[in-house]
Amino acid sequence: MLDLNGKLKLHEQCAVTTVRVGAEQQAVIVVDNFLSGPELLIDYAAESAFDSVSDAFYPGCRAPIPEIYCFAIRAFLGHVIGEVFGLAAGNVTGELSHFSLVTTPPQKLKPVQRMPHYDTTNPKQLAVLHYLCEPKHGGTSFYRHRHTRFEFVNVARAPTYASAVAAELAALGATPAKYICGDDTRFERTCSFPAAFNRVLIYQSINLHSADIGAAFGFESNPRAGRLTANSFFFYR
Repeated sequence: MLDLNGKLKLHEQCAVTTVRVGAEQQAVIVVDNFLSGPELLIDYAAESAFDSVSDAFYPGCRAPIPEIYCFAIRAFLGHVIGEVFGLAAGNVTGELSHFSLVTTPPQKLKPVQRMPHYDTTNPKQLAVLHYLCEPKHGGTSFYRHRHTRFEFVNVARAPTYASAVAAELAALGATPAKYICGDDTRFERTCSFPAAFNRVLIYQSINLHSADIGAAFGFESNPRAGRLTANSFFFYR
C-alpha cells in the first residue's frame, strides 16, 4: 500500500466558505481545492479491499483510510471548524474515516435508504465528506421533513420524528425503490451542493441529508471510475 505520511498537503488555492441552509440555518462548510495532489488518495483507494456495508444507511461499500488523513483534516481545517461550530480542535474525543462507493442499485434499497437520514442525535459530531470523483456522480442535498418541519434531529426531536416517520410508513407504505434526489411527498430539499473533485463538505451529523443519486447513475465499483468519497466523522466533547 502507498505510504501517505508526509504527502497530504493543503492546496495553495484552497478556498473556504460557509453556507447556512434551510429555515433552520444550519451551517455547512464548503472547501474547494482541499488537498494538493488528491490523486494519491484515489491511488490508495484503488489498492484497498472494499467490503460491503452492513449498516442500515450506507448503500455501498467501504475501505479504511489511514489515520494520517484525519490528522490532515484537523491540521488544515481545525481552525475553521472551531470558528463555525464552536468546537475546539483540542476537544476531539474520537474520529472515524473510510473510503466509500455507492454501489447498491435502487431495487435493492431498504426503505430507510430511500429517504434522507441523520447520522446521530449528537450535535457535537461532525461529518466531513471529501469528493474524489467527477461532478457527474452527484453531490449531496439537505432536507426538511414536511410533517414535522425538522431539518435536523437531535435528542429532543428524535421521538417526535421517529413517530412521524413510522406513522407515514404505516399510512402510505414505503417510498418507491429509488434514491431520493429532490422533493418528494414526505421531504423537501432545502439546499444541494454539487460534487466537485477535491471538494469537502463539513456539517453537523444531526442534519437530514442524502447523496444525489440520479436515474442515470452507474453504480461503478471501481474507485477510479465510481462515486468515490472519503467520509469522516469527528466526535467532540
